Amino acid sequence: MTRVAILISGGGSNMLRLVEAMQAEGFATPVLVAANDPTARGLGLASALGVPVASVDHRPFGKDRAAFEAALLEPLLAARPDILCLAGFMRVLTPGFVRRFEGRMLNIHPSLLPKYPGLHTHQRAIDAGDAEAGCTVHEVTAELDAGPILGQARVPVLPGDTADTLAARVLMQEHRLYPAVLRRFVAGDRAPVFLP
Repeated sequence: MTRVAILISGGGSNMLRLVEAMQAEGFATPVLVAANDPTARGLGLASALGVPVASVDHRPFGKDRAAFEAALLEPLLAARPDILCLAGFMRVLTPGFVRRFEGRMLNIHPSLLPKYPGLHTHQRAIDAGDAEAGCTVHEVTAELDAGPILGQARVPVLPGDTADTLAARVLMQEHRLYPAVLRRFVAGDRAPVFLP
């Protein structure tokens, strides 16, 4: 059975959908949920579903990303994941870390990549006058939000939308898209999933 570890930073709603899909459908086993914030709400949600959890607070490491990643690798490697999913993990990973999981690390990003890599994606879509926004699941590469696209889902940008109202609608699509992509990825299918 394919072993999946998930990295989070906060509430963990995408992590929750991934774990629920894996447990309900049996296409993979969630072996670890790890966070860079010991108070991340998602850790409790994962634990309640019987998934092992770990946290490595990034703050004591300051700007030393390599030292933080070395500490994060301890529980990660002990869990022996085949696939690593980033689900709202708000730390930029070094090229060395990415190389270690190359070809088997996924991320979900709240824009229709290649548009709007990085932060503040919803406000940027509104400010640009875009007719639609959405989310993308992609393979993680050393270049931020630039890996091969594995799936996208779209939502209309409505008159009067704020970044928050748009984000809420996009998040609903994230919850559909990420499990669908992971299911196919586990089966060896990297053809992109496009949800209406």
